[in-house]
Amino acid sequence: MSNVKSVKTPMAPSLKLTNDGTTVYQHPSLYRLVIGALQYLTITRPYIAYTINKLCQFMHHPLESHWKAAKILLRYLKGTLQHGLHYKKSSDTEIHAYCDSDWARDQEDMRSTSGKCVYLGTNIVSWMAKKQRVVSRSSTKEKFRSLASLVTEIQYIQNLLSELHISSTQPPLIWCDNQGGVLLSSNPVLHTKTKHFELDLWFVRERVARGQIQVKHIPARFQVADLLTKAPSSTIFLDLRHKLTIDKQSTLSLKGDKKDIQ
Repeated sequence: MSNVKSVKTPMAPSLKLTNDGTTVYQHPSLYRLVIGALQYLTITRPYIAYTINKLCQFMHHPLESHWKAAKILLRYLKGTLQHGLHYKKSSDTEIHAYCDSDWARDQEDMRSTSGKCVYLGTNIVSWMAKKQRVVSRSSTKEKFRSLASLVTEIQYIQNLLSELHISSTQPPLIWCDNQGGVLLSSNPVLHTKTKHFELDLWFVRERVARGQIQVKHIPARFQVADLLTKAPSSTIFLDLRHKLTIDKQSTLSLKGDKKDIQ
């Protein structure tokens, strides 16, 4: 892979990975080794979490198509060796977050992948891309399940900040691109169509009513969590990647000198 040409995105937007196919990859142990090692990169590169999540789903029986997708990711990484998270010093302690879900996008079992990311000031401090365990019949329900999971994560971060004696002046702000989910978070009326996820509803609504969190709508093109739930076009990918505070100058050199240790 040392002489290959780099690509703009870690996964092609039109690529659909499934178990359909008869061409089995002849080196499954190599596939598992590569994908297993690449999981560590998500610690400093949140934007490849979705691609890694998809590739990990075929560890047990990788096909040639899965290995080709893995090589696309490697080609992308080759061209972005100096990229990574860049944390900047800031006195801003306000929490804001993004949540999204790709409803029934998986062609194998119609399950959704939820994505969320949390910022402390201008720095991202938590992110996750996770495939749901059950099939959802409603896109609003799926988005709301992702929203409830994000609220739980924010509570954990708030508790941690409290132990560190770090406080915020405003309640955490959550951005969601589903209008139905935003309206349900503050609507006190229960409908028959929402009874199957009442626990998540009450969990979120109670905190909105108490002023502990805010939930607002954001257009899909500005939804940062999209990077954790799907493979967007190169233009959208590059724009959203920048919002994750990714900097190609952030990789630190392990080679120091006397000036570094003074």
